[in-house]
Amino acid sequence: MNKLLLALSALAVALPGAAQAQSTTSTKEFAVIGSVPPMCAGGTLTGGNSTFDLGVLIDTTTGFLRTDLAAPNKVLTGSFCTTRSTINVTATPLTAQNFTATPPAGFSRTVNYTATAAGWTTTAASFNTASATNAAATQTRNTAFTGDITVGIGSFATGGGNSLRMIADTSYRGLVTVTLAAVN
Repeated sequence: MNKLLLALSALAVALPGAAQAQSTTSTKEFAVIGSVPPMCAGGTLTGGNSTFDLGVLIDTTTGFLRTDLAAPNKVLTGSFCTTRSTINVTATPLTAQNFTATPPAGFSRTVNYTATAAGWTTTAASFNTASATNAAATQTRNTAFTGDITVGIGSFATGGGNSLRMIADTSYRGLVTVTLAAVN
């Protein structure tokens, strides 16, 4: 019994020391995760409206397409893509909206032009409405990017050749479309 009492006494003396030897802190770690989806935004048009207004298309003394046609560029500011991306430009020719018949010999109801979207890639995306193929219409950027895109039109030519006069119409219309797309 003395041995048992001695063992219990030794245990009672050792227990406070054992409790003090245990850690007084405990650390837990928690992972923090999230994601950013691939996305693109075309930005905001600055400096006016979204119309390229060319005014009167012909030289009123000859009836031929003006050789000095021009319109100020349009700028999309704050454009961005969070990943690799492509920029694509497409366009439709200016065509007479009210005169839809085949024009008589010596006349055209179409004006072709080249549309460009520059600033996103080192080579501007370019689309010629008279061309059957437009390999330069899509350009690729290999990294995320933010910046301005300058959209312009130029190099006007009468559909069918510049020796044709333009048919009278109060409304010639075409369309330029610029598309940014994330590439996975």
